[in-house]
Amino acid sequence: MDHGLYISMSGARQTLLAQAANTHNLANVSTPGFREDLTAMRAMSLYGPGLPTRAYAMAERPAVNFESGPVNTTGRDLDVAIAGEGWLAVQANDGHEAYTRNGNLRVSTAGMLVTGAGYPVLGEGGPISLPPADKIEINDDGTISIVPSGEDPNTLVVVDRLKLVNPDAAQLVKGLDGLIHHRDDVEAEPDENVRLVAGALEGSNVSAVEAMVNMIDLARRFEMQVKMMQTVERNDEADATLLRLS
Repeated sequence: MDHGLYISMSGARQTLLAQAANTHNLANVSTPGFREDLTAMRAMSLYGPGLPTRAYAMAERPAVNFESGPVNTTGRDLDVAIAGEGWLAVQANDGHEAYTRNGNLRVSTAGMLVTGAGYPVLGEGGPISLPPADKIEINDDGTISIVPSGEDPNTLVVVDRLKLVNPDAAQLVKGLDGLIHHRDDVEAEPDENVRLVAGALEGSNVSAVEAMVNMIDLARRFEMQVKMMQTVERNDEADATLLRLS
């Protein structure tokens, strides 16, 4: 069978994978703190006995876009945004430390401070547990103060401090859970220079316009590859007809 069929089929399959990644970005254009997945296409030669005879297409996710998104004021006490560089440390489902820019925090029914997705937020001694409180305040350095239930409104008690880190971006990778993980699976040291903006959330860094343009481009690329497969099929049919006539 014509080698062109395999090449175009490979290109179509990899284009669908790239489209899936782009669609995932577009679906999270409104997710607080979301970091865009970057994709790239490269040629992948077929190696084996003899010389390479053809090159296939290969889609891959070489990196993550770590640029900051827009900061939007919400006025909610438990909403925090990272000012500049840095990350909020959380506990992933496997128990390891991970990082996020999604500062949409809440208090669970068990009194744990968690993200909107339910990941426990880490403090100076591990996951943060808060006693019953009439008010919760988070300062720009991550210090958490509360007004205990039934106490005077002017009585603020410091209970913990958010673990804010700023590891080298080259050592960070994005996991399937959407969280950022250290490449070597080590815990980053707290960075006192990381600051928060209270009562605000950082938006996604995905550009909806660029994602839509990319979606159209990938759709046209897939259509072209399908047409190439149809052309190969017609050529095979023509060859078979000539062989029957001969």
